[in-house]
Amino acid sequence: MPTLVLLRHGESEWNSRNLFTGWVDVELTSRGVEQARRSGALLRSAGVLPAVLHTSMLTRAVRTGMLALAAAGREDIPAHRTWRLNERHYGALQGMDRRTARRRYGDELFQQWRRSYDLKPPPIEPGSQWDVTTDPRYGIVDHELRPRTESLRDVQNRLLPYWLDAIAPDLRAGRTVLVTAHSNSLRALVAHVDELSADEVLELNIPTGMPLRYELGPGLDPRRRGGEYLEPEAAATAAAEVADQGR
Repeated sequence: MPTLVLLRHGESEWNSRNLFTGWVDVELTSRGVEQARRSGALLRSAGVLPAVLHTSMLTRAVRTGMLALAAAGREDIPAHRTWRLNERHYGALQGMDRRTARRRYGDELFQQWRRSYDLKPPPIEPGSQWDVTTDPRYGIVDHELRPRTESLRDVQNRLLPYWLDAIAPDLRAGRTVLVTAHSNSLRALVAHVDELSADEVLELNIPTGMPLRYELGPGLDPRRRGGEYLEPEAAATAAAEVADQGR
């Protein structure tokens, strides 16, 4: 039975400062490092041992994956990086404090930008401080595919080809797959796996450093909709904190 484990990166430097991060590359905090290591220890104690890692191009997710694998005793497995698992591009909000954004744009628009399926923030200005579309690591990505802002639908559309071409084949081969990524790329993936409605997506919050396990059927349909966190009570508390960001 294929197993999919989703893990949002540990706390980043901008998470700790309550800033919109998006495609800006920031490091883990010391707390984030410990969260990553604890995630690996949880995987090991639960007997959920990954056979392959898929992660984004962003340091906070890459480091989380490698730290978790080391703690699980699985650092020698294949690891694949792709921009398609990057966090949602938050456009002009990147680098902005969430409380500032909420005051400036109002509660309703702020929440829709954070959690809705279709609405996207204003695009980032080309060449501005947090515009990373010219980063050399994205040189292999067609210029028109490099976003300046994204909705969750956009994230799902650029993620699904990688799911179909890379992650799903590993799962169909019976491998236990670990995906370390970000709040919105994982929300997009959960929305696909669980076939969530737009209203359900709005209420979906993914906490940092909490492994979420899915046991999947032959058609990669979840045996249990929503999966199961390895630490369910702690994950529920942390998800509520994510929902409250910016207030």
